[in-house]
Amino acid sequence: MYRPVLDPVGGSLALSALFAMLPLLTLFVLLGVLRLSAWKAALISLLVALLVAVLVYPMPVGQALLAGTEGAAFGFFPILWIVINAIWVYNMTVVTGHFDVLRRSFARVSDDQRIQAVIIAFCFGALLEALAGFGTPVAITSVMLIALGFKPIKAATVALVANTAPVAFGALAVPITTLATVTNIPEHTLAQMVGRQTPLLGVFVPMALVFIIDRWRGVRETLPATLVCGIVFALAQFTTSNYLSTQLTDIVAALLGAAATVLLLRVWRPAHRYVEEPDLVAAGGAAATGAGRTARAGEAAAAGRPAVADGLAATGRAPGADHGRGPDHGRGSDHPVGMGAGTADELGARDISKQDSHGDVVRAYAPYLIIIAIFIITQVPVVKALFEVPTKVLQWPGLHLQTAGGKPSTIPTYKLNWLSAAGTLLIIAGLITIPVIGISLRRAWKAYVDTYRQLAGAIVTVMAVLALAYVMNASGQTATLGAWMAGAGAAFALISPILGWLGVAVTGSDTSSNSLFGALQVTAAHQTGLNPVLMAAANSSGGVLGKMISPQNLAIAAAAVGLSGREGDVFRKVFGWSLGFLAFMCILVYLQSTSVLSWMVP
Repeated sequence: MYRPVLDPVGGSLALSALFAMLPLLTLFVLLGVLRLSAWKAALISLLVALLVAVLVYPMPVGQALLAGTEGAAFGFFPILWIVINAIWVYNMTVVTGHFDVLRRSFARVSDDQRIQAVIIAFCFGALLEALAGFGTPVAITSVMLIALGFKPIKAATVALVANTAPVAFGALAVPITTLATVTNIPEHTLAQMVGRQTPLLGVFVPMALVFIIDRWRGVRETLPATLVCGIVFALAQFTTSNYLSTQLTDIVAALLGAAATVLLLRVWRPAHRYVEEPDLVAAGGAAATGAGRTARAGEAAAAGRPAVADGLAATGRAPGADHGRGPDHGRGSDHPVGMGAGTADELGARDISKQDSHGDVVRAYAPYLIIIAIFIITQVPVVKALFEVPTKVLQWPGLHLQTAGGKPSTIPTYKLNWLSAAGTLLIIAGLITIPVIGISLRRAWKAYVDTYRQLAGAIVTVMAVLALAYVMNASGQTATLGAWMAGAGAAFALISPILGWLGVAVTGSDTSSNSLFGALQVTAAHQTGLNPVLMAAANSSGGVLGKMISPQNLAIAAAAVGLSGREGDVFRKVFGWSLGFLAFMCILVYLQSTSVLSWMVP
């Protein structure tokens, strides 16, 4: 029975923390500085974590290896199980061409790609986060942005940065319910506190997305839309979490934010239409050479030429050129599984001649409506209980652990809820989707197999990083870091969100971070005289900002847009945003711990 010691290096917590940092430092240096592929960086960092566990703590070799195997298994089920099956549903719509219908439907809301990005990456992404979480919104929205003409690297960056404010209430608020379980604080109280932190973040995220796309000029030109979207989302998230339902928080916020933006666009449009002229978007989300310029409708008109023609000049393709057929023929997509290719303006030129019927539009939205319906139905108590019947709770064979306090550890407990898991519900949604969109079983199966091929690198990365996380948790490395940070006294309020950020950066999950550090946050709060509700909530709110730099999400985003092996480039794009938003959250939590904003604490 292994019991971790938190200060194995000469009885010094600080020195022990330096060794405990090594796996994380290795991971971030390999990704951000050396730009190593995520799966290679994850495997090397896993080896470092094993060496620290065995040589420094010291943890028996067999126990360390078993902890790693459990982490790898958890990485596949339930996390990858969700992502793979969500992408499969999406890929089927690509094969049939219904995704192109959906893309045209989004494009008709606004012909400005900055606005499209806000609606898709932020609003639609928040809805996907609410229903599935665990990387699903990043995977789907990034390829949707690719299909609208964004460059792969920019699409991945926008999707990752957008996946912040909704995360704490993602997957029907599983992070909050987990936090309530480990801290013994009522779920509603925690939801109220988190609902007074992340909405403030949500106000600024749409502006950040526009800045990534078009810098300050874009922010100025789209300010009415980003403010309306952000403020309505924030108010809805606050109101729902505090007064209505924890589980429905992100669903309500996402729908109202999107609706408010669409309504605004009926009476207001940006002064200039922004559309990228990216590198040629080809199979796999990869890109051929291109001009990489931007085109504004107003400027093109002033020059006496249509904006669409400006984009086609770089490719030499005729406006009527089509690279595929419509939904009834099952081709004509702009994604790895499909056959299409084109620049943003080229896609727009093709779409001008497309007249989607009402039935096509309904079928294009149907898969997502089916997913929403299934997730809502399975939350009905009777149905939920029925789906939980086959669930098995297992003890990982051979793994015997205690906490630092000498109590039995929960790490070896593995929950196999194969029927009620979100990934299984997505399979059910996919099976219902098959006849709705008219895809044959053979082609549906091929899309499923292609999905595994498409995500091969991401699968290795996620399993390796979760193995690393489990080794760090089981050996005591994670607890050492937490205990060291908790020794900051009253200043702990300032660094409390960093602990949650660190947990999500390692595990890729706000749920996992809450299970790791939630109790530690409460203990530190009692020791330093801080409010335990505030500190527990800060773990979740700070954690959402670590998701964009977690190797799992970097790997999923890179694989989705065809940049596997270039996760380091994506990491460098989003790291500054992660730190900037984290600094904002740290200041907010600190002020909430003082008389300045203490009135915000329930």
